[in-house]
Amino acid sequence: MQMQQVHYFLALCEEFNFTRAARRCGVSQPSLTTAIGALERELGGALFHRKPSIALTALGRMVRPYLDEIARNADLAREAARMLMPRPDADRFARQAVDSLEQPST
Repeated sequence: MQMQQVHYFLALCEEFNFTRAARRCGVSQPSLTTAIGALERELGGALFHRKPSIALTALGRMVRPYLDEIARNADLAREAARMLMPRPDADRFARQAVDSLEQPST
C-alpha cells in the first residue's frame, strides 16, 4: 500500500467522482483509477460501487477509518519532523554561538 493510494482513496471518498478526485489530487483520471484498482486488488475486493453512482462498498466503509488514520499519522510525522529539523539560519546562528563560546578569551 502506498501513501498515494491512501490519498486517492480518501479524495474519492469525499468527491464520489473519479474525475474530480483526480483533479483534486493533481493526477489524471486514468492514473487515479489505476491506483484505486491496485489498492482494491491488494485489499482483496472492491472499495467502491461504480454504477449507478459511486458509493463505498462494505469493504470500503470498513477500511476507511484505518486509511484516515494512516493519513493523519503521516501528517503528524511530517509535522514532527519539521519541528525537529533545525532551520538553516537558526542552525547557523547556533553554531556561531557555540563557536564563540569555545574561543579562548584574550
